[in-house]
Amino acid sequence: MMALCCPTLGFAQGGNEISVTLGLGAESKPAYFGAADTETGPSGNFALDALSYAGVTFGAGTKQGFGFGGSLRFVPMRNASDHVALAGMVDVDAAFELGGGLRYTSGPFDFFGNLRYGVIGHRALVAEAGGDFTYRPADAWTLRLGPRMLWGDTEYAQTYFGVTAAESLASGFAAYDADAGLISTGIKAEAVYQVTPDWGVVGTVRFDTLQGDAANSPIVQDKDQTIVGVMVTRKVTFGF
Repeated sequence: MMALCCPTLGFAQGGNEISVTLGLGAESKPAYFGAADTETGPSGNFALDALSYAGVTFGAGTKQGFGFGGSLRFVPMRNASDHVALAGMVDVDAAFELGGGLRYTSGPFDFFGNLRYGVIGHRALVAEAGGDFTYRPADAWTLRLGPRMLWGDTEYAQTYFGVTAAESLASGFAAYDADAGLISTGIKAEAVYQVTPDWGVVGTVRFDTLQGDAANSPIVQDKDQTIVGVMVTRKVTFGF
């Protein structure tokens, strides 16, 4: 995911700079949307913290109030041959979603809403919303907890939860048309330990429950989906 804080104006003492936080780690998650089996693999994260250009700084200073920023998401390929339960279904290409949204922060409460479009893989609209309550028990520790929801249009729902007539004949699943609507709701917990000003460790646990047409899809084995991950982060500043 990518985020840019609300812009503030200021003089860039060090010239043109861009500050980002990079993350690399591993996570355990469902093998595909609706799967009962889990798989563990690498994970990554990218966050744009601040941009200073021509004497103007975006993203620095206080982060209270309204802000705006970008939103990215990568969805791995669903290869039917890798999963016995999907025998007869066609493969779903990896997708890359690009978009943006709004954020509002007031004290320890942070709310966001993002809208993304599939520029690679699916060609669908996806909306995501949620919020967090942040608690800092010590200088090095940050704890966050809050709800999440995901909405997808008809193409998104059909891509990941639908069964075409041809797939029905090949797989034995009943043909199924999934319409636009709420895909999932859930909750996410995150713990951040800032080892140094530049290096940190992030642990996350997320529980989601599929909803509506997504939950009722014949390919869904488990409506409850859990993701557990750990990541090492590094803050980096580049001059240009």
